[in-house]
Amino acid sequence: QAAQNGIDHTSASPLMTTANGKMDPRCQSVDMDKDLVDWHKPLAWQVGYLGEKYEEWVHQPVDQPIRLFYSDFAEYFSKTQWYMVIAVWIPVVIYMSCCCYTSLANDDVQLFSSITAKYSIRMYKYHFPLMFITGMFIWSFMEYLIHRFLFHMKPPTSSYYLITLHFILHGQHHKCPFDRSRLVFPPVPAALPVTLFYLASHCVFPKVIALALFSGGLFGYVLYDITHYYLHYGSPKKGSYLYKLKAYHVKHHFEHQKAGFGITSTFWDHPFKTLIPEETYEKEY
Repeated sequence: QAAQNGIDHTSASPLMTTANGKMDPRCQSVDMDKDLVDWHKPLAWQVGYLGEKYEEWVHQPVDQPIRLFYSDFAEYFSKTQWYMVIAVWIPVVIYMSCCCYTSLANDDVQLFSSITAKYSIRMYKYHFPLMFITGMFIWSFMEYLIHRFLFHMKPPTSSYYLITLHFILHGQHHKCPFDRSRLVFPPVPAALPVTLFYLASHCVFPKVIALALFSGGLFGYVLYDITHYYLHYGSPKKGSYLYKLKAYHVKHHFEHQKAGFGITSTFWDHPFKTLIPEETYEKEY
């Protein structure tokens, strides 16, 4: 039956490592007889029935690949390899950046012109890097907000659908943090929020400026996804920035699920007081 559902229970992740490369003992094997769900079947439509038991269950990480859906079509688009994020989105970033730079070089682009012509600011091609970096900075804030308030929302125990939604969005990752195919956002479902952010930027800013900010934000998103994958499977040099970031993220998964929401940096954890105390991970790693 497990084979029919496309679940290989023998393919356990070989790299359940902490920042120092050791196997993390907190990621356990699934007890097929005692677990609250049937791992021989897709999980998406089971977890909603866990109710008040869901919150504790989903934060007990296991060494187990996940199948979410019965449909092979839906299952295929619910996971991806890390390099697909680069292959799909970096060409979009390059194309939009080229379009924006060309427009800034050739057209009369004015900032605030829709509000006041008197105090509008002429934008030139040398402003593009600043706008691009600003877009990356805006994404870093979005990264924090999405991770904290959407991915770590606490669904009502009585809501089957909100529990199911939470599990599909992020709960699955905390349950099985080393499932290689579920560490980055698959490009097909990611296309919806990417499109929404693109449209939102064009509603607020002139077209060329919106393109620059969006390109930077999309590049920031790619860095976020690739960094997240590396924090789970990479082996950064001891004492490096990524080494400390990996130790920080490991603590988020195994001990501080209500803190440590920064992935590419801990910057926004500081002003919002969700920083994991440094001594709690430096001593161990």
